[in-house]
Amino acid sequence: MLSLDANPETPSHSASTDSVVHAYVFALDPTPTQQDMLQSHCGAQRFAYNWGLAMVRAVLAQRDAERSYGVAEPDLTPHVNWSAYALRKRWNEAKPAAAPWWSENSKEAYASGLANLATALSRWAGGRDSGMNRVRRFPKFKSKRSRQSCRFSTGAFGLVAADRRHVKLPRIGVVRTWESTRALERRIRAGVARIRSATVSFRNERWQVSFSVELSGLPPAPRGRRIPVVGVDLGIKHLAILSVPIPGITDENGFVAAPPDVERATKKLRRLQRRASRRCGPDRRISRTPSRRWEKTRAEMARVHKQLTNARKDKLHQLTTRLTAACESIVIEDLHVAGMIRNRRLSRSIQRAVWGELRRQLTYKAGWRGTSLMVADRFYPSSKTCSGCGAVKTKLRLSDRVFRCGDCHAELDRDINAARNLASLVHRQDRTSAASCVGTLNKPDGNPRKSGVMSAMGTATGRPPRSTPRSNAAAV
Repeated sequence: MLSLDANPETPSHSASTDSVVHAYVFALDPTPTQQDMLQSHCGAQRFAYNWGLAMVRAVLAQRDAERSYGVAEPDLTPHVNWSAYALRKRWNEAKPAAAPWWSENSKEAYASGLANLATALSRWAGGRDSGMNRVRRFPKFKSKRSRQSCRFSTGAFGLVAADRRHVKLPRIGVVRTWESTRALERRIRAGVARIRSATVSFRNERWQVSFSVELSGLPPAPRGRRIPVVGVDLGIKHLAILSVPIPGITDENGFVAAPPDVERATKKLRRLQRRASRRCGPDRRISRTPSRRWEKTRAEMARVHKQLTNARKDKLHQLTTRLTAACESIVIEDLHVAGMIRNRRLSRSIQRAVWGELRRQLTYKAGWRGTSLMVADRFYPSSKTCSGCGAVKTKLRLSDRVFRCGDCHAELDRDINAARNLASLVHRQDRTSAASCVGTLNKPDGNPRKSGVMSAMGTATGRPPRSTPRSNAAAV
């Protein structure tokens, strides 16, 4: 049986400036025995995480108690080094007594849990010491209801190239996949890909494995003519609105339709949630177990959630991949999503639109394609500015879906007008050369909420940039 493993015998490539890291996700079809082993490894990861967290919390509580009794700082209980290496060393010393069954699982299961704890503690300490406005919470213990996952970075894991339908995992063995692995297997055979790690997780009622793969080169640049500049305005009713229509991506007006099944699945999910609320669910306060009808409804809700997630993910990947391949420069807006979801009437629609995920995918795919990605300033009035004459309206209600300019009497859709304003920002800035960049366009130099009609040809407030001397500004 020919296998493609992630061991030192596999041809490796040193990380270079042109190397990228891709994730290849495959749905698994494990046997009942393999399912038990996967759950055991995920449980071992959770156990090691909770063990390390309990040790750190005990030491911190002891130090706080000693301070309350007036003990000097040098005489306090020594700090616990919560780096991944130090936690793993302590675990190896304590595991015979803490977990006599530790040998049933791979050592990577415990190492991944301690590595996750080290990362969480480092983020907490960094957020607390740097004086951030939003202080990170101290890590909490993981329950059995938390997401099940386990990461393998060493050992015999990889692809089985005999039929391209199996993967190999440490201590678990060869597991069948639902889809073919030929896309990754061909790159490994060509010597342009190297598997770095494998993460097994249970999501949407299905086991899956995600391979972190380092590719030795960037994808080839798209051929043919590309659109110079495209402005992208994110919407709720539509997934996105582009400044110019692109065949195969938008309709004739520039609108990118949302996934067609999302609204129908959302209504079905709402109906199932009402049904589950009327049935006998679990209650830990009185030790009540859920009924079979409740379990059946929950399983159906999980299937609908999976359909919604897959539909959004597929639509976002299709849009971002085609958009970065067809455009040379893309301009998007910097939205304050955390503040916008406070509107209780729009919060569900905004979260359903997944604006943050769309921007994240555009960011890294633009780097692959050599596309210039630019971000307009958060306070730039793209919706209030006329794309024809540049006049800025004093007020524009959210219910006004058609933009009507009082100067040039232009009438067009509000979102299309905003997308065109975003695209026009590129012509007012210094264009970057071949490399991809993520910058901020049109940062305002004054109060963007100032009332009155003004010109928006220079910056968001219509005033000359700060770098312009006062004498020149007066001449203008």
